[in-house]
Amino acid sequence: MEKVNVGVIGLGRLGMVHADHLVNLISDANVLAVCALDQSQLDYAKENFGVNTYQNYKEMIDKEDIDAVVIVAPTGFHPEMTKYALDAGKHVFCEKPLGLDMPEVKEMAEHIKAHPDKVFQLGFMRRFDESYQHAKELVDNKQIGDIIYIRAYGIDPISGMESFTKFATDNDSGGIFVDMCIHDIDLIRWYTGMDPVQTWSLGNNIAAPQLKEIGEFETGVATLKFDNGMVATLIGGRHAAHGNQVEMEIMGSHGWIRIAQEPEKDFVTLFTDAGVIRPSMQSFSERFEQAFITELKDFIKNVKANRQSDISVEDGVKALQIAKACKESAETGEIVNIALD
Repeated sequence: MEKVNVGVIGLGRLGMVHADHLVNLISDANVLAVCALDQSQLDYAKENFGVNTYQNYKEMIDKEDIDAVVIVAPTGFHPEMTKYALDAGKHVFCEKPLGLDMPEVKEMAEHIKAHPDKVFQLGFMRRFDESYQHAKELVDNKQIGDIIYIRAYGIDPISGMESFTKFATDNDSGGIFVDMCIHDIDLIRWYTGMDPVQTWSLGNNIAAPQLKEIGEFETGVATLKFDNGMVATLIGGRHAAHGNQVEMEIMGSHGWIRIAQEPEKDFVTLFTDAGVIRPSMQSFSERFEQAFITELKDFIKNVKANRQSDISVEDGVKALQIAKACKESAETGEIVNIALD
């Protein structure tokens, strides 16, 4: 297989980023078609990417000579789209999380396992970020001893509040823990090789009272307890005034690792009568641009080699179960025991 023919489902904020990367930066990929409900998005893709366009994903999969699909549709549609693509003989890259309904997700996982000849890859792109990879090497080599505590922030810029509110009004985002904190849940599992056994979580809407009307927390905080006594704290939010704040601190018995303490855009510092100013990154797509490119390159290589991804569907199922336990705790105000299948 010289090139992998690809169809993209979903052209929202991230979907358009993926399509652009596949068309312009990944030489082994050949995007033949895209699918979206928004005609303006389809018009843009047709004009700028030179692809065929569809408003029905099944029609695209059935008609186009594609080898793989990249699914970037709203989360609730991930299971049905993945199963349809696999049954049609296509490899699948699916954005996180796997879905919203656990029985449906478990059925999806079994469907994936029933197609071992097809590559399935889940979009936990932070595993492909060089800083997180470096931290993984340090942890694995015991450079900081045994992990005692992990603190993870994932806070979107407040400038995106309007677009998120519209999205969450029209679609079930899954909530702050499923939609955002799931990335850090995956990283914590990756770094420690362990799963949490208990969570106590809280949420509020102080910075965005309007989100309460659609059943969303603007800020969510979860404490995770592990069997060996290790503790992790997850903080997710949508109110960072300065830009996109994504950071992690790993505290070990013999040292600490801190990843992306500040969301620095570049190495420029401005000194004026207003004080000392450092420009900040303004979006997750900017912060993780290279990671998004690298994960899609990895997917295309895996398809060409017919090799399964290092990120398993079980990783996705367990991360979702943990995120849902955090959501349950925040909604009930109770400590929730985490039972993983």
